[in-house]
Amino acid sequence: MIEFKQVEKKYANGTTALKNINLSIEQGEFVAIIGLSGAGKSTLIRCINRMHEITGGRLHVDGVDVGKLKGGQVRRFRRRIGMIFQSFNLVTRTSVIKNVLVSFVPDLPLWRKLTGIFTKDHKIKALEALDKVGILDKAYIRVDQLSGGQQQRVALARTLAQNPDIILADEPIASLDPVTSRMVMDDFKRINQEMNISVIMNIHHVEVALEYADRIIGIRQGEVVFDGEASGVTAAVLGEIYGGRFEEEMSVQAEAGIAYV
Repeated sequence: MIEFKQVEKKYANGTTALKNINLSIEQGEFVAIIGLSGAGKSTLIRCINRMHEITGGRLHVDGVDVGKLKGGQVRRFRRRIGMIFQSFNLVTRTSVIKNVLVSFVPDLPLWRKLTGIFTKDHKIKALEALDKVGILDKAYIRVDQLSGGQQQRVALARTLAQNPDIILADEPIASLDPVTSRMVMDDFKRINQEMNISVIMNIHHVEVALEYADRIIGIRQGEVVFDGEASGVTAAVLGEIYGGRFEEEMSVQAEAGIAYV
């Protein structure tokens, strides 16, 4: 379980990104976080794995007070949480399998880190992760020879290889075309259902969020203004989340070439 208890986040320049966040997310949920750009969506999910420090309240993951973790405790804690970025964060000039094997590096003895030699078990786990996202046949191809959608699936396989309890996804389909977006979202949904991994996704594509997520959290100016089932999201709810700027936001997305059809 992930529990936000009156969580606040203020940046050094005085900007308040989150205020009075109270949420409970159970293991195995598929949650989409929606709202205008700058509403605090990315900040919310990045607080879960301590990429951002909260400045008020408490944040617990399976009973662990995330804010009290230090040094090696933070690194070990993050092993349980996979993170998927819009930009993929892959080493494009090397092979797909080597990018997946990177997930094991934090647990390797120093000599293996220096030599880049992985065990047979590590390689098998990496190949199994690639198989789960349907790109096992690309294992020994250089990443820069793959499409954007395939690269995002490599990133997902790398996350799966670390056997996480939670996957955080920060705009994972923002740079993908509609057909590829659906394929990647199908992967997220299947992994969520078959492996009982919690998926918490920050996403601009409202239609996609409503189709794939079980639960929608709407953020407006750093506050939760809606928290409920996807089926409960109405035009009025979207108006509350987007402050009457929903159509404007969709137009911006369309002009940016990220509209989902």
